[in-house]
Amino acid sequence: MFSSKAYVERRERLRNRMRGGLVLLLGNGESPMNYADNAFPFRQDSSFLYFFGLDSPDLAAIVDLDEGSATVFGREPTIDEIVWTGAQESLVDRAARVGVAKTASLARLAEILASSRAAGRRIHFLPPYRADNLLRLGELLGLPLPAIPGAVSVELIRAIVALRSIKSAEEIAEIEKAADISVDMHLAAIRRARAGMIEREVAAEVRRVALAAGGDIAFPIILSREGQTLHNHSHDNRLEEGDIVLCDFGAETDLHYCADLSSSFPVSRTFTERQREIYAVALRAHETAIATLGPGRPYADAHRAACRAIASGLGELGLMRGDPDEAVAAGAHALFFPCGTGHMMGLDAHDMEDLGEEYVGYAGAARSSQFGLKSLRLVRPLEPGFVVTVEPGIYFIPELIDRWRSEGRFGDFIVWDRVEEYRGFGGIRNEEDFLITETGARRLGKPKPRSIAEIEALRS
Repeated sequence: MFSSKAYVERRERLRNRMRGGLVLLLGNGESPMNYADNAFPFRQDSSFLYFFGLDSPDLAAIVDLDEGSATVFGREPTIDEIVWTGAQESLVDRAARVGVAKTASLARLAEILASSRAAGRRIHFLPPYRADNLLRLGELLGLPLPAIPGAVSVELIRAIVALRSIKSAEEIAEIEKAADISVDMHLAAIRRARAGMIEREVAAEVRRVALAAGGDIAFPIILSREGQTLHNHSHDNRLEEGDIVLCDFGAETDLHYCADLSSSFPVSRTFTERQREIYAVALRAHETAIATLGPGRPYADAHRAACRAIASGLGELGLMRGDPDEAVAAGAHALFFPCGTGHMMGLDAHDMEDLGEEYVGYAGAARSSQFGLKSLRLVRPLEPGFVVTVEPGIYFIPELIDRWRSEGRFGDFIVWDRVEEYRGFGGIRNEEDFLITETGARRLGKPKPRSIAEIEALRS
């Protein structure tokens, strides 16, 4: 955890952004896999971590915006829990470590909220993304479950998005630590994979690197020869000569800050000629998007730049034709790039996605309904302190190819007979993480191999 001063200052900045009432933040509880004592690995709510830093289950907190006070609610460990899990800090001592002097039992939380509601005070809370917290909110606030989404505090959401979007120096250091570990995870995959192995054998080594570094993975590992499936978490395929493997994974530090990187490499010692050509186009799109990053520049510019580079490069290979700008405007490029170029990152790999992309990535901007463009998570102007990913890719998705060709779509821009030659190719992407600075953007973490020569050197 950071210094107590950091959490005190965050809560004070929150108070200064809001008009009054109580802010209720629920921590997460344990989530059983198949019985109560056999739980999934615990992960604290990110906004609770941001303001209170306490990484243990069954906690809640109130920030009184009018009094300027904070209270942590929880319970003391029982002797049985101590016998099974070891000595634990008292609730008072844990709260003191994050600059909170007031603590109370969880039973008192319901009483305080009830008296506040009776007094007509506003209670601000965030949209719950877990069923147990949805139920808790209903009980604590006397609300029927269908009414909870409409009672969420948009004022609180906007305040938290504004605060968490700008990363402090200590947060940037944690994200950079996660990025360094993530590079080691990708190096392990690129060096380890061999023809005849099952994907899970490589994924296991990736997970080992993350765990050995003192953290874990930030999201389920994507590592597959079926890279055309954008979020492919299955690891059941056997790697074969001529395959190309797409990897997308990142580390989460012990303070729960994340990184998110992608790599693509051949199972053979070298890329095939076709793989080399597509990889070069995808890498050019990646570098083109990076060049657009800077304060005041809408992230949508990075996405459009990547799309144009893909349309242009595939035109050179005979897969597309016509004017690249017109192709992108029409959405024809989305056959090969049906997703967005990147997203915000921090305590979550998709930072604050639980609060709503309309607040995190759009900030009031209208969202497109066009296929591909509608999946872009971030369009807003960038600010110093933002941390964003850049991850354009090129994918040959048989089902999408068949659908669009049967519908006669984009014949002016797509050379369908040529596209058919790439059926079964898979997918390629590179991804890196960037801090927006006062003058531009800085890549976070140590260099990850990107060029064809760098990748092939690791495969030898």
